[in-house]
Amino acid sequence: MNLIYFLLRSAWGMVAIAIVTGFLSGGSSAGLIALISSAANPSNQSPLTSIAWGFVGLVIVALITSIISQVMLVRLSQNAILQLRMGLSNQILASELSHLENLGNPRILATLTEDVQAVANAVYLIPFLCIDLAMVAGCLVYITWLSWLVFLLVVILMVVALGSCNWLLRGGGELLAQARDDQDVLFQHFRTVTEGIKELKLNYQRRQSFLKNQLKSTAVRYRNHNVKGLTLFAVTTSWGRFIFFFAVGFLLFALPNLITISPHTLSGFILTFTYLMLPMDNIVNNLPQIIRANVSFQKIESLGLALASKEETSTVPPNINPIWQSLQLKGITHTYYREQEDNSFILGPIDLTLYQQEIVFIVGGNGSGKSTLAKLITGLYIPEKGDIFWDKELITDSNREWYRQHFSVVFSDFYLFEELLGLENADLDNKAQKYLKQLQLEHKVKIENGKLSTTALSQGQRKRLALLTAYLEDRPIYLFDEWAADQDPIFKDIFYTQLLAELKAQGKTVIVISHDDRYFHLADRIVKLDYGKVEYENSQ
Repeated sequence: MNLIYFLLRSAWGMVAIAIVTGFLSGGSSAGLIALISSAANPSNQSPLTSIAWGFVGLVIVALITSIISQVMLVRLSQNAILQLRMGLSNQILASELSHLENLGNPRILATLTEDVQAVANAVYLIPFLCIDLAMVAGCLVYITWLSWLVFLLVVILMVVALGSCNWLLRGGGELLAQARDDQDVLFQHFRTVTEGIKELKLNYQRRQSFLKNQLKSTAVRYRNHNVKGLTLFAVTTSWGRFIFFFAVGFLLFALPNLITISPHTLSGFILTFTYLMLPMDNIVNNLPQIIRANVSFQKIESLGLALASKEETSTVPPNINPIWQSLQLKGITHTYYREQEDNSFILGPIDLTLYQQEIVFIVGGNGSGKSTLAKLITGLYIPEKGDIFWDKELITDSNREWYRQHFSVVFSDFYLFEELLGLENADLDNKAQKYLKQLQLEHKVKIENGKLSTTALSQGQRKRLALLTAYLEDRPIYLFDEWAADQDPIFKDIFYTQLLAELKAQGKTVIVISHDDRYFHLADRIVKLDYGKVEYENSQ
């Protein structure tokens, strides 16, 4: 029902038309059984010509309505899945960064990939299920027309079957839900495999401990929950077939001894039940996929609600102001939980003022809060306390998007896009090529129509490409988080002595997070952090 409601929210009119045509198709198919049974009856007085025309008419109706139902629901389901994917992606990008970090990448990725795909697969089945259900309903109507007593017996059998199957399906659904929780943990371990491959290779004991105690144990638990759940579904399928064959046997051997029934009516029952076998089998076989999709849909809705609780105000930012005087942070604080140390870390309160056309170094030991401060300065983190002022204009939810557009940042854990997205400039390729030469990458990378020829470079060279993007953005404030850490000594010197000075000469403010104390003398100011507090602030 969650899936049907999801489709109805997408376009209820199209869903209604598709379901109605699906039931018409199934009903027409069931009508064919009655017609075939009537034509096979020797006592039937109707002309074969009229029966043949009726047969052709029902076949045409069944075919046309089946095509309409399937095409409409396939198109609708794919549009709904597109909306689901885009809606989730928009929600993720609109949510607060700190909240996304707390949710964790494995959970988000599992939902975007596994859960959405599970829903997509199940939604694709819905038009076929509608037709199968219509066939079942049509056959039941025909059985009622033949004998209401037999219909009552069939209803009793269906109640018994549905009650017992529901118990089995509910147990299987609970096990699949547990398997889906295991999958979140499994995604986290897969991330460890890809991102921690060097550390795992260098330490045999660590690798074996991870494989046996974490990855294998989670994978085994995931497998066991799936096996138990799918076993219950298999039992449900077999149990449903047993009840079905029991009903056929009852009609053949027991019913004639209980009530008077003509051979023609009995053959009609048998023909109808035989025809029912395929749609009933389809329904029962597809139930596990529907239930799995329901579990995934609940995960999607859960993530959506979690994201919506920390959704930022979405606005189209006006043009940025390249001429500015000061950026003030007044008493800002931020708290986050550190799992390794099992405690909370509080940054602040921080009072800091930045001015146009200056170079500021932010220094301090590991864990002192430098990267967190960078995210607060750039508006990626929202201060829990305190205020940020841009030329005495208070930064709030309504103008935070506009405020962020004043920064070009290369974080230590940067992401490198393969295209120069969002940079509308007729001379973009030429400008980029000029910067490539300055960054000593012209022999490695070419740019054509804003697309990089390759990003398969060393980490230091990839950081230079990220710097290239920052150059092309041409924003008032530049922030570099340990940018020079992966550069060779020659280019590290170029970065500190030439590139920073050039940016300052262009009127830019440059904020540098660095451990390279030999270059501290190049800064106009040095801000040192110690365990979340400003220890001192020196002007050179």
